[in-house]
Amino acid sequence: MAIQTEEVNRFLGTLNHPLKEEIEEVRGTILDSNQNVTEHIKWKSPSFCYKGEDRVTMRLHSEDRFQLVFHRGAKVKDSKDFVFADSTGLLEWVADDRATVTFQEMKDVKAKKESLMTLVYQWMIATS
Repeated sequence: MAIQTEEVNRFLGTLNHPLKEEIEEVRGTILDSNQNVTEHIKWKSPSFCYKGEDRVTMRLHSEDRFQLVFHRGAKVKDSKDFVFADSTGLLEWVADDRATVTFQEMKDVKAKKESLMTLVYQWMIATS
């Protein structure tokens, strides 16, 4: 399990979101996926890194849901040859190298937990 940071703890401590418990559960799942995952706040949301590069960022703007954005870092990279086989079926592709996973309630979070852990691990390795 990766280590929670004080920066993200403070952010979540002041977060006013109807799905805060679900957000914290997903955070734990991401941190449990790989001991080399780190976290910080980027774009006013928790973001998770692998080898120092942002790879998964939470999108917390909606009141009725939140999303994880799977990406290849803050800088645009050539995606011509990028291929990722999503064995979990969780990803909704929004670009050639960017996808999301949406959560709406704790039941949804629990149902996707094991697949999410696998997906995060595979994404971190494939995009590093």
